[in-house]
Amino acid sequence: MNRIAFGISVTALAAGLGNAAMAQTAAEVLETYADIAQAGYEDSMISARTLEEAVNALIEAPSAENLQAARAAWIAARVPYQQTEVFRFGNAIVDDWEGRVNAWPLDEGLIDYVDGSYGGPSDENQFATLNVIANPRFTLSGTEIDATEITPALLQDTLQEADGIEANVATGYHAIEFLLWGQDLNGHGKGAGNRPWTDYAQGEACTNGNCDRRAEYLAAASQLLVSDLEWMTAQWAEGGAARTALTGDESAGLSAMLTGMGSLSYGEQAGERMRLGLMLNDPEEEHDCFSDNTPNSHYYDGLGVQNVYLGDYMRIDGSVVSGASLSDLVAEGNPELDAEMKARLSDTMKALARIKTASEAGFAYDQMLERGNSQGEALIMGGVDALVAQTRSIERVVTALELDGIAIEGSDSLDNPSAVFQ
Repeated sequence: MNRIAFGISVTALAAGLGNAAMAQTAAEVLETYADIAQAGYEDSMISARTLEEAVNALIEAPSAENLQAARAAWIAARVPYQQTEVFRFGNAIVDDWEGRVNAWPLDEGLIDYVDGSYGGPSDENQFATLNVIANPRFTLSGTEIDATEITPALLQDTLQEADGIEANVATGYHAIEFLLWGQDLNGHGKGAGNRPWTDYAQGEACTNGNCDRRAEYLAAASQLLVSDLEWMTAQWAEGGAARTALTGDESAGLSAMLTGMGSLSYGEQAGERMRLGLMLNDPEEEHDCFSDNTPNSHYYDGLGVQNVYLGDYMRIDGSVVSGASLSDLVAEGNPELDAEMKARLSDTMKALARIKTASEAGFAYDQMLERGNSQGEALIMGGVDALVAQTRSIERVVTALELDGIAIEGSDSLDNPSAVFQ
């Protein structure tokens, strides 16, 4: 992605605040931010454990009901996780790790069988249809790989980004999503993937072959997701590496917060996840393309940004983590800007809620992406425009706090649209 850099002075003082007041307030804001991060990742970990339990139940007793329960657990697990994406971009420890759990889009033929329309290996990815589930032995980058046992280590250390190709996603939420739903072959029509529960059945009831290995892969991916989230939760605990890095330099910490808010709002969500798919009219550009859960992912990404600015996060058990916030910091020196920022966040959440509500009422995101669907385009662009406007206000907050080192992620779909079609 592109980066939009804008020059800001090195001073770490909010307008109208003295050094002592700023230092104390900034420390409190950073503690709230770290507390929300820890709670969000812990909720994600708890939800992933529930997902793993549902997956194990499916494997032990394959049935339509148990497949549906696993799918429901996956969708529930996305709610807290999407709210943590705002901790990316500004926090290197999260950025370096995030691809393990949420990389997309993926060439799903690496993992399992795909429809004949999917195509085969390409110059870009020779392993696009490797199908490790059907092939216990294969050659990867000149090395013979023994995959007779599908383990978390095989997925993470050998298959993930195999041959250095980002589309070779073997781990995380979306690998699990594909194994639960299968491909969405409905194009711009309604309906998600429709993998039969018999893909996990035993004996002669097994469909599409290799049901035991498919179950092995699903179990390994679910186990790995839990362990990855356990690790990240620990990084935000007291004394953890992420919390320590954030709070060690208050100016840099505030910059990290605003970098994450701006980059998720602009380049990642407005650009790569929303505007790009609309430009290409491509349902494969959906973030949760197998499950058609994309409207929820968009909504909770937006909510994560709002959580950070307001210093307020509702946990999955209904309890609330809250404290000193960026809003408090901005309001003390520039109440008008704080009111503007809150209004922009509210506008974004309304726009994303409209997409979510329309989807729940039967207007599928795939349909919204179809060329010529003016209602769908209006809904998606409403979200894009609100996120872009929100980013402009985030930039003004950065300027008001006179922070240095901010580089907001960009996207060709927003910054250089002609490049998308080159």
